[in-house]
Amino acid sequence: MVRSASRPQAGAQKQEGRVKNGITFDTGALIALERRGQRARKVLERATEQKVRITVPAAVITEWWRSRNDVRERILAGVRVELLSESLAKVAGEALAAIKGATPIDAIVMASAAQRGDVVYTTDVSDLIKLAGYFRAVRVLSIG
Repeated sequence: MVRSASRPQAGAQKQEGRVKNGITFDTGALIALERRGQRARKVLERATEQKVRITVPAAVITEWWRSRNDVRERILAGVRVELLSESLAKVAGEALAAIKGATPIDAIVMASAAQRGDVVYTTDVSDLIKLAGYFRAVRVLSIG
């Protein structure tokens, strides 16, 4: 398990009506945005209005990107793409060892969010909930 000292406090705490920490999107969230899903658009609009940072781990881009188009470029312009550092890769690898059936990209998403105390938005809550047992400070929400 991740040592509690290295884990951030509870994700997305509100302070004066604003989200204190940020949001991390997984591949499903990017696909929902690309398909112009209503809930995904609302999450993005609200985060933008409240100046909440949205992070997408670079590994997620690999899973999502198939070719350049204007919609994908606009989505990427509105998020912060996080490169995979050695320390993040190690934490994700430790989570993979601890959680049977977890996938590398999901582990990277959760490790990424955990280091900032972010909320993770996804279309595949069941897969990420498995990892939430390891990254206890991360909330996983559906972007449907």
